Amino acid sequence: MINLEMTQKMMDVRSGMNNMATGMLRPISRYYDENEHKYPQELDVFRSIKIMSRPKKKKEGEEAKPDKPGSKKLGANLSMVIVIEEMCWGDLGLLLSLPNAGLGNAAIAAVATDEQMERFGEKWASMAITEPGSGSDSGSITARATLDGDEWVLNGEKIFVTCAERAEVAVIWATVDRSAGKSGIKSFVVEKGRPGFKLEKLEHKLGVRASDTGTYVLDDCRIPKNNILGSAEIKESTEGFKGAMKTFDNTRPLVASMALGVTRAALDLTREKIEESGVELDYENNPNNISAMEKEFYMMEANLDAMRLLTWRAAWMMDNGEFNNLEASMAKAKSGRYGTLIVQKCCELLGPLGFSCENLAEKWMRDVKITDIFEGTGQIQHLIVARNVLGYSSKQLK
Repeated sequence: MINLEMTQKMMDVRSGMNNMATGMLRPISRYYDENEHKYPQELDVFRSIKIMSRPKKKKEGEEAKPDKPGSKKLGANLSMVIVIEEMCWGDLGLLLSLPNAGLGNAAIAAVATDEQMERFGEKWASMAITEPGSGSDSGSITARATLDGDEWVLNGEKIFVTCAERAEVAVIWATVDRSAGKSGIKSFVVEKGRPGFKLEKLEHKLGVRASDTGTYVLDDCRIPKNNILGSAEIKESTEGFKGAMKTFDNTRPLVASMALGVTRAALDLTREKIEESGVELDYENNPNNISAMEKEFYMMEANLDAMRLLTWRAAWMMDNGEFNNLEASMAKAKSGRYGTLIVQKCCELLGPLGFSCENLAEKWMRDVKITDIFEGTGQIQHLIVARNVLGYSSKQLK
């Protein structure tokens, strides 16, 4: 049975994160939206916090505390989605700018060896997957990695890389054998400053402007042989590629929680303005006796609750070692799509206030759209859901 009741510790963390979002993130939100590519130095206080880290190993001879029979854990993933929702209620772009919290850090923590964790575990890592000709279809990557003695030689271009300028290392997805298809795709850690590794440009974006997004170019970039994450062996099956993609089962609920935070922020402001106008929101009122505006608002709140339950379920399953590929994609698809629709509708209900820079509503509408795009678009999530439900492979259902 799924247990989504928060512990007292989780409630305390949630309250603390909300206080921080209110007192620290909201006040600087507009400034960094208007000063794109400027690093928010206020976030340096997070550098010592290992957000995307690997659980500590138990000391030799130390025994794990046995779980109670039938017990289920409320673990790190569920705690993380709760924290992210609160921080994105403050500002999504600033959340994406947190040091050492990139998707690359999650990938390193998931599959790196102990030796690699020693070298890269403390570094801020970006994740570079998307290419000019390869977006949602990660299997069509063309960046190449060629083994030359004790070094890998990387060539290719990566676009729309989050934290491209600020990250200290990048996790680059490249193929070691084009003819092997998906099974030839591996990930490599490339340190900034390596000859042949260049930040080509930074993007000017619609939203999340506090976060830098850029393009990498690799031109005969040489890295040590042991900078590959996982095995270099090419297997006939696509298990290696599936292992790399499994990172998304962990991170897609996190993206869904980002949408939750922004959506809740917009609904909170809308509720405040509705009540200021003299309308009392009465949840016990007969549905036939409410205005069109009230009906819209109640439906948006109901969808927000549905988004949260799907997201928490996917995170809870990951915490308890359950396969959550379907649930992670359901959470991402629902939250990205409905987050975008709800925030847009809030701006409509707010009238001129939803179009003004005097508050953050218009910024939230620009910011929330990214949650429907990165980590796999809504259309890709629908494909994954359909394949899971119908039992089709990626070759059978495209």
